[in-house]
Amino acid sequence: MMLTERQSQILKTLIKEHVKTAEPVSSDFLAKRHDFGLCPSAIRIEMNILLRGGFLEQPHTSAGRIPTDKAYRHFVNQILEEKEKEKETAIEQEIENLIKKDFEDRLKFASGLAKLLAETSSSLAIIHFLNNRISLKEGWDELVNEPEFFDRSFITGLIDFVDNFEEKIKKINTEGMNVYIGREIALPKIRNMSLICSTCQLAPEEKIFVSILGPRRMDYGRNINLIQRLNKALNENL
Repeated sequence: MMLTERQSQILKTLIKEHVKTAEPVSSDFLAKRHDFGLCPSAIRIEMNILLRGGFLEQPHTSAGRIPTDKAYRHFVNQILEEKEKEKETAIEQEIENLIKKDFEDRLKFASGLAKLLAETSSSLAIIHFLNNRISLKEGWDELVNEPEFFDRSFITGLIDFVDNFEEKIKKINTEGMNVYIGREIALPKIRNMSLICSTCQLAPEEKIFVSILGPRRMDYGRNINLIQRLNKALNENL
């Protein structure tokens, strides 16, 4: 199904609102908060089209809608296709500061990097050294504040993914940067999560596998930017 520009804008806005609140979003809410030039009933018609197209789903008897994996994939593809050159961000400067301060001690650098990624993404950050099979994990404190933390299946899936992490990533493409949404992750038990990951060149003979794992309702734009900025900073350091 090809989306019209209006449908794409409504979907993008609904996703952003759901990311902020973790609640279903209604047509009345969108009409009050955003100017689409449409009345609530017209927005409702467009949302029903998105529902039939598999981009939205209705949880229980709620009047609102939430995005599906298909919706998040559409949103992420738009982000990845953007060609604009962005100005240096604060996060890039923080990564560069870590490189200048701790880069000679690789484990200390990786530990600081994992903490920075976890705090910025509000997700679980894992830095895995591909050569010596060491994994550093940060972000449990950040996840406690997310509504999904109270979903037992979410926590079970998260712990299952972290357990035997090296074996898990053998089933994931470690080339370049990849975004896996919900059921796109080729692993059971973590269908309500998303994973952004990338292999980064830490030194000429040393690579790290960087993962951000969090709720399917994560801020994709911010977290994709995090990984892109990390790769840029490391490549410039090389």
